[in-house]
Amino acid sequence: MTETVCVVGLGYVGLPLAIEFDAAGKSVIGYDVDPDKVDELSEGIDPTGDVTDEGVENSDVLFTTTPSHIWDADYVIVTVPTPVDSMENPDLQFVESAGETIGKHISPGTTVVLESTVYPGATKSVLAPALESESEYTIGDEIFVGYSPERASPGDTGRGVSDVVKVVGADTEAVREDLADLYGSIVDAGIHRAPDIETAEASKVIENVQRDMNIALVNELAIACDHMGLTTKDVLEAAGTKWNFHDGYSPGFVGGHCIPVDPFYLTYRSKREGFSPKLVLQGREINEYVPVHAARKTVKTINNAGQVLQDTRLLVLGLAYKPGVGDIRSSEVGSMIEKLAEFDIDCVGYDPHADPEESRDVFDIEVTESVDLGAYDGVVVATAHEEFTDYDLETMASEMDADPVMVDVADVFDADEATEQGFHYAQL
Repeated sequence: MTETVCVVGLGYVGLPLAIEFDAAGKSVIGYDVDPDKVDELSEGIDPTGDVTDEGVENSDVLFTTTPSHIWDADYVIVTVPTPVDSMENPDLQFVESAGETIGKHISPGTTVVLESTVYPGATKSVLAPALESESEYTIGDEIFVGYSPERASPGDTGRGVSDVVKVVGADTEAVREDLADLYGSIVDAGIHRAPDIETAEASKVIENVQRDMNIALVNELAIACDHMGLTTKDVLEAAGTKWNFHDGYSPGFVGGHCIPVDPFYLTYRSKREGFSPKLVLQGREINEYVPVHAARKTVKTINNAGQVLQDTRLLVLGLAYKPGVGDIRSSEVGSMIEKLAEFDIDCVGYDPHADPEESRDVFDIEVTESVDLGAYDGVVVATAHEEFTDYDLETMASEMDADPVMVDVADVFDADEATEQGFHYAQL
């Protein structure tokens, strides 16, 4: 018989997963509490932009807001958001709510897998009790749980669901092997079997903590270089000629739903056990400061160009948190714009991927749907969308007012060429 997989939460993680299981021949239920999202998906529209409308339309996934369909599932995979609250503590209300909903409709023999990022121990302390409280079943007897962290990277070619090694964690060999077989049907890169659920949970937060720390290092170096009058890119290029220098990292904004959040999940659990990881927290502090540094760098560049701050109008190229996607949630571009507003600098946003109406609401600025450089005194390149690499610097400079400003946060353009074309150019 065909196995039935129910994916709970149809965002950037859940939707590609549902489509992959469908393509592998599974019977797939896609459940979400958002009726507008489900309506779009049922009409063949991909609200994430990652799967494509054609991919959604050609699938046989049952998109629904009716939780009773969960009863039919052999596996229920939970991919709901796990943000932090205003105090930077883990907010697992969506995991708990999903667990309660699943518990009300789960059938015996079903395995529930959490993919959302959580602190080590949360699957057992939050999801499992929610499942048991609303069902008649006991974890390990009638129903089972496991953890398999999402690792795909939206918008990155070669980093989709099937391309990245899948970690699966369970507390029994039988469940672990069952999950390895399930995910093995859609993942070409291979399966890593973690010895238990907590190890799998910890692996997810730590892999993003490492990236956050590496970026924090080059961001702090960039700020230090700026104070010393050095060009960070030149310094890193020179240092990178040594055999044991770790390159591949450049200064910039750290946004999204993983890297800026996951360190707080690690430190939360660690603090509860009596140890505060100070280096991790300091790295996060540095990366959160970068938008402020970028704004101050912009102000300095405007002043050097002889422009009046209050009369300056800037076009912010890129609002999404990373290149190639339209996701503006958790984008650090907003923090930079807020700081520039303190200097009465008028900012207009443009992003070829992000929804203009949503961008206006999130950033509280004017957002244009086309680029007319003649209306601006300078540009801030905030996101390295591929579309921007096609811009011709000579044309850009000629269309703008005299002494145009360019602050290239995303390091899209060549510094020497930009300066040669008349830009007052700056990088982080």
